[in-house]
Amino acid sequence: MPSRAEETGLQIRGTIVASLAAAWISAGAAWPAEPYAFPSRPVRLIVPFPASGSVDVVMRMFNARLSELMGQTVVIDDRPGAAGNIGAELVAHAVPDGHTLLATSLPLVVNPALFGNLTYDVVRDFAPVSLLAAEPVVLAVHPSLRVSTVKEFIAHVRVRPGELNYASLGNGTSSHMAAELFKNLARLDIVHVPYKARGPALAALLGGETQLGFIGVVAMVQLAGTGRLRALGVTSTRRSLALPEVPTIAESGLPGYDFTSWYGVLAPRGTPVERVVALNGHFRNALRSPEMAGRFSREGAEIIASTSEEFGKFLRVELAKWERVVRQAGLKAE
Repeated sequence: MPSRAEETGLQIRGTIVASLAAAWISAGAAWPAEPYAFPSRPVRLIVPFPASGSVDVVMRMFNARLSELMGQTVVIDDRPGAAGNIGAELVAHAVPDGHTLLATSLPLVVNPALFGNLTYDVVRDFAPVSLLAAEPVVLAVHPSLRVSTVKEFIAHVRVRPGELNYASLGNGTSSHMAAELFKNLARLDIVHVPYKARGPALAALLGGETQLGFIGVVAMVQLAGTGRLRALGVTSTRRSLALPEVPTIAESGLPGYDFTSWYGVLAPRGTPVERVVALNGHFRNALRSPEMAGRFSREGAEIIASTSEEFGKFLRVELAKWERVVRQAGLKAE
């Protein structure tokens, strides 16, 4: 059965459509062809991160089904740079006709606090389409650290302030924010070493150049049993189905810790509401199948497929949350 939030979203969407229909009927006009003619050409999905990154991978997982439902090719256009800001700016200033969209994740709500010169505003310049999915990451350490639990790790670090380094995929990424939230809550002094992509960051951790990192569930699954990394905890409040033997960070030594990354799609502000509604339906329908649920689960992610309104509220909460974390940690773009 649908949740209360889903029912509310459906009621809102129904009210919008009913109001439009009533206006057309009262004017003596026939129901327009527009909703059925959209999209009228290929849809460009801007990914503001490198190819083969997590957002790119997630979008390609259901791109074929999405194209089928839309009746148009959905072109994934990777536009990395400036911690995701280049691609976000491109979509924020695009023609608001629903044919250019932004597929993004956590940096969208972190960057406004990290950077002081953005040319876009998340709330003002975008129309939320849908929050697609969410996933935790894993706190992993190099085997040279003789710790087996989060509690042991915290004790180890506290007597070695500033001696340990953690690898991230860059400013504002999940690997960066998960670590800073951990540091903030546990009151630890660990040095941030940002890399430009997943490969170099993971290589640094595997090689012992850095001693810890918050890495993707899939990467940890692939490394499980090799002895090259030790998983201490999953960042979400529930264990990952892909790594059921790994406890959560909260249950393993840091109560109250909760971090989940996410994936979502937005259109430029000013995109007609009926097109946003249509896009929301296409994305949600593309994700609603046992096959997709299984594929996302194997990647360590959980499908959400929210309404536009729910995603908008979520973004406002996330912006406030990460502004507070960044300010308290004294972070700036490096």
